[in-house]
Amino acid sequence: MKQDRISSGQPAPRHRPLRGRLLAGVATLACGPLLLAGQALAQEATAPVPAAGSADGLAAEAVYLDAGAVSRDGDVLTAESPPEGARVFARFRDHTLQARQIDYDLANQTARASGEVELTAPDGTVVFASLLELEDDLQTGVAVDFATRLENGASLMAATAVRRSDTLNELNYALFTPCPICDEEGRPRTPSISIQAERVVQDEALRAILYRNAVFKIGGVPVLYLPFFGHPDPTVERASGFLVPLIEFDEERGVSYEQPYLIVVSPSEDWLISPQLNTGVAPLLNVQWRRRFADGTVEVRSGYTYERTFGDFDIDDDGIDDVATPLDREHRSYLLAHGRFDPQGPWRWGFTVERVSDKTLFDRYDVRNPYPDNGLYYGDERRLISQIYAEHQTRRSYVSVAAFDIQSLRVAIPNEAAPGLNVFEADSSLPVVAPLITARWEPRGEVLGGRLRLSGSSVALFRDDFVGSPVLRPEIVPDPVPAGLSGVDSRRVSGQLDWRRAFISRAGVIWEPFVDGRVDLYSLDDLPPPFEAGSETLSRGRFSAGLDIRYPLVRSFAGGGDLIVEPRAQLSISTATDLDPRIPNEDSQTLELDESSLFRIDRFPGYDLYEGGARLTLGTRATYRWGEAREASVFIGKSWRDDDAPGLRALIPNPDPLAPPAFYDPNGLVSSSSDWVVQGSFSPSDGVRGWGHATVDDSGNIRRAEASVEATWRRRDAASVTYIVDRSNPLGGPLNRNYEFVELRGQQFIWGNWGIAGAGVMDLERDLITRSEVGLLFDDDCFRFELGYRRDNTRVRPSGPSDGVYIRLNLATFGGSGYDRNERRW
Repeated sequence: MKQDRISSGQPAPRHRPLRGRLLAGVATLACGPLLLAGQALAQEATAPVPAAGSADGLAAEAVYLDAGAVSRDGDVLTAESPPEGARVFARFRDHTLQARQIDYDLANQTARASGEVELTAPDGTVVFASLLELEDDLQTGVAVDFATRLENGASLMAATAVRRSDTLNELNYALFTPCPICDEEGRPRTPSISIQAERVVQDEALRAILYRNAVFKIGGVPVLYLPFFGHPDPTVERASGFLVPLIEFDEERGVSYEQPYLIVVSPSEDWLISPQLNTGVAPLLNVQWRRRFADGTVEVRSGYTYERTFGDFDIDDDGIDDVATPLDREHRSYLLAHGRFDPQGPWRWGFTVERVSDKTLFDRYDVRNPYPDNGLYYGDERRLISQIYAEHQTRRSYVSVAAFDIQSLRVAIPNEAAPGLNVFEADSSLPVVAPLITARWEPRGEVLGGRLRLSGSSVALFRDDFVGSPVLRPEIVPDPVPAGLSGVDSRRVSGQLDWRRAFISRAGVIWEPFVDGRVDLYSLDDLPPPFEAGSETLSRGRFSAGLDIRYPLVRSFAGGGDLIVEPRAQLSISTATDLDPRIPNEDSQTLELDESSLFRIDRFPGYDLYEGGARLTLGTRATYRWGEAREASVFIGKSWRDDDAPGLRALIPNPDPLAPPAFYDPNGLVSSSSDWVVQGSFSPSDGVRGWGHATVDDSGNIRRAEASVEATWRRRDAASVTYIVDRSNPLGGPLNRNYEFVELRGQQFIWGNWGIAGAGVMDLERDLITRSEVGLLFDDDCFRFELGYRRDNTRVRPSGPSDGVYIRLNLATFGGSGYDRNERRW
C-alpha cells in the first residue's frame, strides 16, 4: 500500500487554505476521543481475557472484532458500527483499534479503518485519525488527520502522516505543541506555544524531531521562522541541546545574556556549559559536570572570569573611586562540588568542595544557588563548607566521621558610604574541624522496662587567629587583646547515657521517668594570658533525673469539631552547672527556644554549654480541628530553675575599646525564669494557612519572633507575608545584631492568563527596602513568562544599590530559565 492510494480517495493538502482547514479538523479530532473514552472502556470489557503467555490471548494470525455488523469476503473481514452506536472494536497483534468501519485482511495482515479512528499500540501510544491504513505486519502505514499525544502531555498533529518503518514517521503540514489543545469541556483551543511546519520527521532511532519550514507561534501569532529546526523527542528524558537563556540587566554588568548548552555524554553523565555574556564587564564562563555511578553521584559546578573587582568604592560621592591600590584584572573563579556514595551495606560516604576566589563574586555576577545544602553538614547563609564524611547506620546504631573547613562571605563591618569597601569576616577566625565523630547505640531489648541509649561525641578544632567572645568566655579575654595571639585549639570527648520509660494510667495520664548522665573531657591549647602556654586538660560531668507528665484531653462537639488539650509538666534535678571559663563555646552559641527544645534536658544544640540544678517546665498545647484538614493550634510554655546561670551570658560587642564590658542574655535562659515560648499554627481553609513563634521575656517584651501567612485563591493567585524580628541584643550602633524584616510575595492574574507578580523585603531596623521586584506575568500551565524590574539594596553588594530588568521564561517540554536535571531542551 502506498501513499497515493490514500491520495486517490482524498486529495493531499497542497494549498494554505486547505492546510489550515485540515489542521483545524485534526484539532477537533484530537479533542473528540476524550468524550469517547468511557465508551471505549466499555467495549474493552466485552473482549476475551488474555491467555497466559500472550498479551491479548489471540494467536498471531487471529483478530477479535466487536461490531454491530461483520461480513466476510474471502480473507477480508469488514466490520461496521451502527450510525448512532458504539464504534467497532478490534484487537490483533497486541494492538487495539476503534473506528466506524474496519477492513482487516487475514491473509496479508493489513488493516484499513475510517471514521473516528483510535489506535493503541502495545507501548500505550495512542493515535487518532479520520482514515488509517496499516501494512507490513503493522510496521508501516498512512493516516489522514493524524494526531497523537505523548507521555508528557504534548501533542503532535498533521494533515497526513506516513510511517516509513518501525522507527521513522513523516508528517506533512504538521503542528507540535507541549500545551493543551482542548479546554476542560473537550473543545479545541489555540495552544499558547506551537511549532507549525511544512514537513516533520520523527526519528525514534535518532530520538529527535526534525522540522522543515518551521513557524513558531505564541498564542497563534507567528513570531519566528526557521527553514530547518530540530529538538529531542519529548519522551527523551535528557538530550544535548540549548536550554532557555537567562536575560537580565544590572547597573554594573549591563545587559547580561546567559546561554546554557547541555551535552549528554551517556545516560549517566552530562556537561552543562553556560557562558554569561555582559556588556559592561568581562564574561563569566559557568560549567557543570554530573556523573551517576552504580552506587552514587558526583556533581561539579565551576565558573571563571578574568576581570577587575568592580563595585562602589566612592566614599564621598565625588565620582572617583577612593581605593588606594589599582583594581587590576585577575583570574577569578568558584568551585561548588559534591558527591554522595551509598554502596550496599551499612556504610555511606560523601564530600563537598565549596570555594570562591573573592568574597563578592557570587553577588557581582548573580550566580544561581551559590549556597547549596549538600553533605552531612551544611554551611549556613554566606558560608561555604568543604568536607569529607562517612556514616555507618544499622537499626540500633549510628556512627558518623567528618572533617570540614569553612569559607565565610559574610560582611563583618558594612560600609554604608562605599559598599565596595565592606570588611568581611576573616576565614582564619573560623575553625578547621578534623575530625568530628558522633555515635549512638541502643540495646536490642528493654532495660528496666524502658529504652536505653548510649551516645558519644568527639571533635577537634583548630584556629589560626585569636577570637574572643562569644567563643571565649568574657572573663578570660584579655583587655586589651595583645597583638599576635594565636587562635585557641580545642579537643573534646563526650559520653552520654539516656534512659526513659513510659507508663500510662487508666485515666490516660502518661508518666515518663528518665535518667540522663554525661561526662566531658577537654584538651585546650594556646589559651590567652594569663594562662600558661601549652595544653590544659579539663573534665566535668552532669547527672540528671526527672519525670515527664502529659495528659492528653479530647472533646468532640456536636458541630463536628474536636478540641485536643495536652498539658505537660517536667521536673528534673541535675548536678550543679560546671561551666569552666576556659572551655570555648564552639557549638552552643545559638539556641532556638521553642516547644521541642523547652522540654529537652540539653536545651543547647551542642555540648559546650549546659544547664544544671533543679528545673520545672510547664506547657500546654491546645488544638481545635473541624471540617476537612482545618485546624488551629497554640502552645504556651515556660521553665523555672532554682538559681540564675550567669555563665550563660554573652559579651555585648562594642566598638569602643575603652568602654567597660557589658553582658546580656542571648538565649533567655540566664535568669531563673526563662522566656515565655508562644507558638501556633492555623489553616482555616484549603487556601489559607499560617504559623507563628515567639519568645517573650517576663516584662512582656518580644525577644525573638517569626510569623508567616500564606493564601491562595482562584487556583493560581497567591500571596504570602512573613515577619521576623530579633531584639535580643541591647547594643546600639553599627555592630548591633538585632534585625526586623517583613517579606511580601504574591501573584495576581488580572485578565485570563495575564497577571502581575512581585516580592519585597523591608528592613524595619534601617527603614529600607532591601530587595524588591515587580513584573508582568503570563502563565497558562504550559508557558510562563515574566518581565519585570528589580532593585537590590543589601549591604553585601559591593556595587551598592542596584536596579535592573529581569526576564524569566519557563516552557513545558522545552525547559526553563532555572534549569535542572529534569528540564527539557530546545
